[in-house]
Amino acid sequence: MLHSPACERNQEPILGLLSQWLPPGARVLEIGSGSGQHAIFFARTLAGLQWQPSDRRENLLDLAERIGLEGRDGLAPGARVADPLELDVDQADHWPERHFDAVFSANSCHIMAQASVANLIAGAAKRLAPGGLLVLYGPFQDGGIHTAASNAAFDAHLRSLNPAMGLRDAMEIKGWAQAHGLSAKADLPMPAQNRTLVFQRD
Repeated sequence: MLHSPACERNQEPILGLLSQWLPPGARVLEIGSGSGQHAIFFARTLAGLQWQPSDRRENLLDLAERIGLEGRDGLAPGARVADPLELDVDQADHWPERHFDAVFSANSCHIMAQASVANLIAGAAKRLAPGGLLVLYGPFQDGGIHTAASNAAFDAHLRSLNPAMGLRDAMEIKGWAQAHGLSAKADLPMPAQNRTLVFQRD
């Protein structure tokens, strides 16, 4: 199965954060689930968690394999991992019609085009229940300034692979979120020069 070392490294810190912010029995839509490691790990720890993994069509096969093999046994009491959903944030008809207590995405903003990040925020705002949370994890910059030399190097590497990729500006993301009725609630430092941005639907 597809395996992400980054998921393995960051799952414990993210779990600690989600444990504090998510309500009991939270319904969570994950954008860009990738290998599915986060979905399985969180559902094995957080009782009652209802986790909806999703990804683009080209990534669904690997994601579905992990969910099928690991997503039905050994979960925390009442927790459930749904079958993965095809979701391209740029396609309005891909988003599920139901509402969620949280929309979560890790290490996706810097591999998306800037317009796609804006679409992620707009789509999430429409699918969050009142008081619902948008949680974005990854490396970010502020006003065009990197918070660490390692992040600047990573940004340059991404842009050398694809000019559409690169670290996104947290200040810009906060502006987009506000425009869609999402209030900035936290900007939390995480290991390895990462951060978690938390927004709440008004």
